Amino acid sequence: MHCELILGGARSGKSRHAETLAAASGLAVTVIATATAGDAEMAARIRRHQADRPAGWRTVEAPLALAAALRAEAAADRCVVVDCLTLWLANLLAGAEKLPEPAEADQLPLFRREREALLAVLGSLPGRILLVANEVGLGLVPETPLGRLFRDEAGRLNQAVAAICPRVTFVAAGLPLVLKGS
Repeated sequence: MHCELILGGARSGKSRHAETLAAASGLAVTVIATATAGDAEMAARIRRHQADRPAGWRTVEAPLALAAALRAEAAADRCVVVDCLTLWLANLLAGAEKLPEPAEADQLPLFRREREALLAVLGSLPGRILLVANEVGLGLVPETPLGRLFRDEAGRLNQAVAAICPRVTFVAAGLPLVLKGS
């Protein structure tokens, strides 16, 4: 199993880097997409991502049950691209704004269950797994409690996934910088 976390900011080239690695792998490629089209702008973004992918690549939608999708799709002869962990996290945190202050993500049973399932399965998957995520901790401190909760949980998730993956790459301005691994 080869698992890689690919981090970067918005429009950094992280998805393109993952797609380049997937294409170069010589394996059949499945993209696990976590985005949901909640509005017209997001629907257009999803269509752009789909149009950029080679026609032979398979796409599986998994806005919540990511660990189950990975178990179903990972295979020794396949490269799986998860795009992206950050949108998946946002989906899991839906409803957090209704939590009493100070809100903790562990108060959301779906979040807790799915995060634990992902971290438990990552080290045991066959094939090549490329996980795309946003690095959100380099900017301003969010103004709202929900924004701070999201930022904190994204950072914790990235750290936990990075600890499992033998390779971690940061992409800025389309340029990959290997942080861990060779």
